[in-house]
Amino acid sequence: MKVAEWKDYSVIATGNGYKLEDWAGITLLRPDPQVIWQSSVDMDNYKGLVAKYVRSETGGGKWLYKGKMPDQWSVKYKDLKFIVKPMGFKHTGLFPEQAVNWDLMTELIKNSNREINVLNLFAYTGGATVACAKAGAKVCHVDASKGMVERAGENVRLSKVEEGKVRYIIDDCKKFVEREIRRGRKYDAIIMDPPSYGRGPNGEMWKLENELYSFVELCAKVLSDNPLFVLINSYTTGLQPQVLKNILALTVANGRGGKIDAYEVGLPTREKGVILPCGNSGIWINE
Repeated sequence: MKVAEWKDYSVIATGNGYKLEDWAGITLLRPDPQVIWQSSVDMDNYKGLVAKYVRSETGGGKWLYKGKMPDQWSVKYKDLKFIVKPMGFKHTGLFPEQAVNWDLMTELIKNSNREINVLNLFAYTGGATVACAKAGAKVCHVDASKGMVERAGENVRLSKVEEGKVRYIIDDCKKFVEREIRRGRKYDAIIMDPPSYGRGPNGEMWKLENELYSFVELCAKVLSDNPLFVLINSYTTGLQPQVLKNILALTVANGRGGKIDAYEVGLPTREKGVILPCGNSGIWINE
C-alpha cells in the first residue's frame, strides 16, 4: 500500500464506521465504510471536535456542528494549497490520500524534460490538476459539475499556478473524449477518477464495473505518439488493483509496451499499526 504523508492533515483515530481527522487544526468526524473495527477513542467527545457528518437512513445525511467552523479554510501539501469546504454527502472537496499520486505524477512530468499535455477526467476540485500544472504541465480539466470546476479554479489560483496552464471544461467526460478524437487532439498523459455510479446528461446510467474497460479503451485513442502515463483511480467499488492492471495491459499498454503498476492507497493514522485504506490506483508509464 502506498501511503500519503501530510503535515496539514492527519487521521487521529478510526472505528465504528468513522474517521476522526485533523484538517489544519479543524477536527472533523466523517463516516468511512472501510472502518469496520471498534474505536479505542471516544471520538464523539474528542476535545476540539468541530463537526460530525451523520448519515440518514433514507439516504444522504447532514453535518452536526459541535463547535465553531469556518465556511472554508485551506491546507498545504508541499508547494500545493487547497480549499477545504465541508459539503453534502460528507465531502470536504479534497481526497488527501491522492497525495501519493500527486508526487508520482509530479516526478514523471519534471523528469520528462518536455512540455506534457495532461487530460484530467472526472477532475473534481483539481487536486491532480494543481499538482500536474505546478510541475509544469498543461492540463485540460474536465468535470460535469460547474461548481466543482469553479472550485478547481480557486485551487489553481491558491497554489499560484502559472496563468494559462489549465483549460477548464464543464462537460460529460465520455462525450468530451469522443469529440477530442474527432478533432484529432492528443494528450501525453491521462488521469481519470470515474465515479462508481452516476447518470449522464440524458439519464444514462454509469456503473464503473460495466463501463471502465470500454472507457479506458476509448481514452487510449487520444494519447499522443509519445505518451508519458495513464492513471486510473477507483475508490468505492470492489475493483482490485490487479483488475486495474489488467485493463491497462489490454488497452493502453497494448502495442505500446511500458510498465504498469497497481496498488492500494491509504492514509496513516495516529493509532499504532492502523493504516486507513482509501481505494486503488493503477498507472501505466511509458519507458
